[in-house]
Amino acid sequence: MSRILPRRRTVLLGALSGLAAGGRRTRAETTGLRIGVTAGPHAQILEAVRPVAARRGLDLRIIEFTDYITPDVALDAGDLEANSYQHKPFLDQQIKDRGYRIESVGATVTFPLGIYSRRWKRWEDVPQGAQIAIQNDPTNGGRSLLLLAEAGVIGLRVGVGLLPTLRDVVHNPHKLRFVEIDAAQTPRALDDVDAAAVNTNFAIPAKLNPTRDALLREAPTGPYVNLIAVRSVDRDKPWVAVLLESYRSDEVKALVLATFDGAVLPSW
Repeated sequence: MSRILPRRRTVLLGALSGLAAGGRRTRAETTGLRIGVTAGPHAQILEAVRPVAARRGLDLRIIEFTDYITPDVALDAGDLEANSYQHKPFLDQQIKDRGYRIESVGATVTFPLGIYSRRWKRWEDVPQGAQIAIQNDPTNGGRSLLLLAEAGVIGLRVGVGLLPTLRDVVHNPHKLRFVEIDAAQTPRALDDVDAAAVNTNFAIPAKLNPTRDALLREAPTGPYVNLIAVRSVDRDKPWVAVLLESYRSDEVKALVLATFDGAVLPSW
């Protein structure tokens, strides 16, 4: 699989300085961190985290990615110190599939998933045999199937857990036809399908409001809270706790609540 190069956002912070005893100016101790995010809400939130972290001695360089796979590749390779874009079921699957030595160090925000349509105003209007786009990665595609099952649209095999696939659909009374595509492409697919499951971090840049536009929407509870991940060898380093505390600050919480109109919810 070819690597999708990140679009780098230049973040330049002036060196922090202080006055040593006797009035001599010295550079205050700072830690530079490269943190990977997906473009959109995750990047917006990290921009709010950046000045909070700077006051606590962390110089954040925010690096944006356009897919869900590359940020973990970069983190495991040591090209990042941390990333902030995924929930635990996705991270667990990546670790299982690819053997990454990375782990969660704390929860951040929740992005309830939605099913959207440009053709239909209500789910009840979606016709028999409609074509529905879902994500082609196991965790998010499975998440979309669970949402449809919770809404009573389809039935899934008993005991399927958090990773159902299309093979686990045992009841499909509306004869829905599913097409699996990359998560980042689901908003664009709305021009070609009856409905699509769209992750909120891709829905918001596409001018889709989950609280108003989604035909079906997840409850804001469950296992899909996003997290900050670091390499396992770094998990106990002092900057990890400072980064998490900066993210989970009152300032960042206020920005999330004021900016995203309920589409993104703090976990703290």
